[in-house]
Amino acid sequence: MTTVTIATLGCKVNQFESEALLSSFEQGGYRLIPFGGPADITIINTCTVTHRADFQSRQVVRRALRASPKSLLIVTGCYAQVHPETFAETEGVRYVLGNQEKTRLLEILPLLERGEFPRIQVGDIATENLFSEMALHSFHHHTRAFLKIQDGCNGACSYCIVPRARGPSRSLSLVRILGQLRNLREKGFKEVVLTGIHIGAYGLDLKPSLTLERLLQELEAAETPDRVRLSSVEPADFSEPLISSLSRSTKVCRHLHIPIQSGEDETLQKMNRGYDSRFLRTLITELHCRIPGLCLGADVIAGFPGETEEKFERTLQLIETLPLSYLHVFPFSRREGTPALRFSHQVPEATTKERAEKLRALGKKKRRAFQQTFLGEELKVLVEDRRDKGTGMWKGFSRNYIPVLLSNPCPSGDDRHWINQELNVRVVEVKEEGVIGEVTEKRYG
Repeated sequence: MTTVTIATLGCKVNQFESEALLSSFEQGGYRLIPFGGPADITIINTCTVTHRADFQSRQVVRRALRASPKSLLIVTGCYAQVHPETFAETEGVRYVLGNQEKTRLLEILPLLERGEFPRIQVGDIATENLFSEMALHSFHHHTRAFLKIQDGCNGACSYCIVPRARGPSRSLSLVRILGQLRNLREKGFKEVVLTGIHIGAYGLDLKPSLTLERLLQELEAAETPDRVRLSSVEPADFSEPLISSLSRSTKVCRHLHIPIQSGEDETLQKMNRGYDSRFLRTLITELHCRIPGLCLGADVIAGFPGETEEKFERTLQLIETLPLSYLHVFPFSRREGTPALRFSHQVPEATTKERAEKLRALGKKKRRAFQQTFLGEELKVLVEDRRDKGTGMWKGFSRNYIPVLLSNPCPSGDDRHWINQELNVRVVEVKEEGVIGEVTEKRYG
């Protein structure tokens, strides 16, 4: 059998698309193998959100060439979409495909294998207006599945390259979402993460138009996995109906991730984010009050052009006072084709790094404080199909996204009975390496 391997960089959307490709290849009779060894066909699904992502993408391509120099090497994804010439000049890369071409990879593969396809095939994604659905027959090596419900972004954040890589916002129909969720439930998945580039814009392009809150309302009575998790939602997309839907839902996990990016008004304005620090304070406080037990994560950019020490301190102080549960911190990265590339008063790299470390330290402190509030409480934990590397304990996630290590052995003698089961677990300790919990329910497997 022809062997295929895929390396994936970047966001959950890329991860979903790689899984869909793996699924389609498996259905087509190909044998899937782990990345890192010799393969007949190698696919690199790249990311370009930062300079570091670019570097990592190039690094993975070089690794693939060393591991399997005779492989049919195909580079695709966001870096390939925005800068195809980078890989066209790399010896050993046979084809460079854009994000839309990626969705047809199995269909065009015979042409690629015969050399009957242009070496670089990257379409103008800015003109795309239809959602390209990728069928997902299975989700390998995960107890959680991802489902892409939306692609692209109509935003114009001054620092962001993603609209150039993904095109305008477009959505998967409600009927197809419900069908995919039913399929995932039938395959035994207990949790699915709804993902997209800008899921708060879900459905606005459909005819008739829909909204994210309408989708969530439909999911309540539909045949779906028991746990539905949302990926990142923009602050400006939290309408009153959406907040109400989230507060009442029995399926949507009490976990939200919000890209606030800064807590300083002038910086937010230069970022073209469309809100100010007062809006953020009001929104995050309201979400915290209306959704008990909510885990609230946030993205923050350190070292944006013009960010003085005083402005950075304002961001730090706002975050300190907000009921946030953790932070994802990104040093500002200059992206070709974005307005922020040429903004004056670029922050020195050393200063940016120092500010990022301060934010990460604050995020770590907030994560621990959030987890401490559940000491002695019971959580519903979905057990993953892997043990924690450091402790050897089975690991799972609560509905509000607390990673929990299971300290007691399964009474049946086979801990694997716990995999992909949602168990009642009492939090008994919060340690540096994670939350420790004891399974309390009498029924296992």
